[in-house]
Amino acid sequence: MSQIFGKIKMLTFNSEKMELSLDFNNYTIWSIYTTIAFFVLAILGFIFKWGFRFRLVGATGFMGVLTVGLFALSLGLFSRPEVPNAVKFNLVYDTGANQAVIAVPPTITPTQLEATLQQAAINLFSYGRTSSNGDSKLTIRARTQIHQKNVTYPLYLGQIRRSLIQKDDHEATVTIFEDSFAKMETLVNS
Repeated sequence: MSQIFGKIKMLTFNSEKMELSLDFNNYTIWSIYTTIAFFVLAILGFIFKWGFRFRLVGATGFMGVLTVGLFALSLGLFSRPEVPNAVKFNLVYDTGANQAVIAVPPTITPTQLEATLQQAAINLFSYGRTSSNGDSKLTIRARTQIHQKNVTYPLYLGQIRRSLIQKDDHEATVTIFEDSFAKMETLVNS
């Protein structure tokens, strides 16, 4: 039995080392080449009256649809601008309306927090968000947690308020809570 599990372990992949590129331009080019190859094979199938020529027509049609889809994705549907100096964050809470909370690491600096809040405002913008309680701004708060002696201290480090309507809101206001940074320093150093 252990021999079987040993073989299964050998066949598993390390997901941390495996990276998948989202370069749809490259995928589109290779898909075009494959579509052309299937088209040529389908023409040869009709010339030489191969029995599977209609399957080649189906494969050519499928590759054509796949190529069009990859081309549409290569137009930049997933691209978002990246704010320099922003750190990775996790979305903790989102009402889908005008309130959201992100989690940041406790090692973040105020300048990194400002960039991270701006990045979160870009990433979380959606035309489907609505105002609730008469507030027409999206409020994104950043929090961290400090763990000490079986006690966890949640700290809100800052927030950004941006428009729910305008995609490029240049009047977004970032507020950094300096007292929370001071409390975080004392908790980390104690």
